[in-house]
Amino acid sequence: MVQSFGFTYLMICLLAGIVTIVVLTVKLRLHAFFALILACFVVGLGMQMPVPAIIELIKEGFGNIMKSLGMIILLGTTLGILLEHSGSTTVMAAYILRIVGERRAALSLSLTGLIAGLPLFCDSGYIVLSGLNKPLAKRTGISIAALAVCLATGLYAVHCLIPPHPGASAAAGLIGVDLGRLIATGIIVAIPAMFTGYFWAMYAGKRYVPAAGNEEAAAVVREQQDLPGVFRAFLPVLVPVLLISIRSFISTENEDAEIWRNLLIILGNPVMALIVGVLLALSNMNKGQRSAINHLLEESVTKAGVILVIIGGGGAFGAVLAAAHVGDSFKDSLPLTSLGILFPFLLTSLLKTAQGSSTVAIITAASIVLPLLPAVGLNDPDGRMLAVLAMGAGSMMISHANDAYFWVVARFSGLDMKTMFRVYSLATLFMGLVSLAMIYLISFV
Repeated sequence: MVQSFGFTYLMICLLAGIVTIVVLTVKLRLHAFFALILACFVVGLGMQMPVPAIIELIKEGFGNIMKSLGMIILLGTTLGILLEHSGSTTVMAAYILRIVGERRAALSLSLTGLIAGLPLFCDSGYIVLSGLNKPLAKRTGISIAALAVCLATGLYAVHCLIPPHPGASAAAGLIGVDLGRLIATGIIVAIPAMFTGYFWAMYAGKRYVPAAGNEEAAAVVREQQDLPGVFRAFLPVLVPVLLISIRSFISTENEDAEIWRNLLIILGNPVMALIVGVLLALSNMNKGQRSAINHLLEESVTKAGVILVIIGGGGAFGAVLAAAHVGDSFKDSLPLTSLGILFPFLLTSLLKTAQGSSTVAIITAASIVLPLLPAVGLNDPDGRMLAVLAMGAGSMMISHANDAYFWVVARFSGLDMKTMFRVYSLATLFMGLVSLAMIYLISFV
């Protein structure tokens, strides 16, 4: 049993846990999983929980989040890697550029990031697609700073808001949000965020040029033969998104459509939808690439494992906070009802800015917000979804020098730090604020 403590003492324990995460990940560069587990002990011991009870809570929280998200993260990672190596992302980028036109090359990169970012994590997506920046800059005369930030923010918008990306997926799993509704609504929020990044990049980026060229980026997009056609390239991305979204809004009243309804319910399960996407992505591999399928699948498992242990650590931290009755103390001591979705947004923003990782920020925030949902008036299905979106918006703010993605963009675009801060970091600030405004609008509608 957890003893009853005053609000001030509980806040000291909670802040000690958060500071532990920030210091260990930022200053000591410790892996986020170990930082989260150590934070569990900091909070648990501070609340005078027995060590065996803390260990049981860690195991329970870790297991619960793996049960709900393990397959989704693994399959989502696999889908992204297969799309990258089959050349599907390159085909999508070329098609969008052809439709939008070279005069709107920057917009085409933003749209490419938005669409390709649905299955691809933002860092790997940027590495794969950044080779497009220099050729487009030479052909169009647009600053490479503008092009690079357009691509980076397009990827970033969906990475922070939409499953199967780990932060949004973990928050949805912890808080209990339907993934289909979250994806459909998250896309509505991500589109204005993407356009915000585009407009700011075009305004601020036109004044800056890279301090030194980076030829590494140009070599990222390899010359490939037998690339998939446009239709086949888009299918592995769009089909899973459509299946998951349709399942959330399907009618259960039409008995004549019973067979189709049941089929869509099965295929719209996030695990099944992602399996369909993986199979479609495998069909896009040419004969020369098929010999490497086993290697790619092993790479997927390895990459997903790194993500899953972080998510599991977040689940463990959430279980300890729930046992400490953080929610009850907040509810009794602070006027959280007046804050609503602003509270999860501000909390995640502070965590993101302090320690750099959007994934760690949203997972940690979700663990704290979960017991507070009744206090902030977000305990119904719509409120929970808005809370996850608000945390996603908060996890955009502010990407700077402690964010690994910041350095990926800088390295593969050849931009100096002054340009990155003034163009990219400010873009992420405005994206987060616009996303919050969109979430408020959705809450009223």
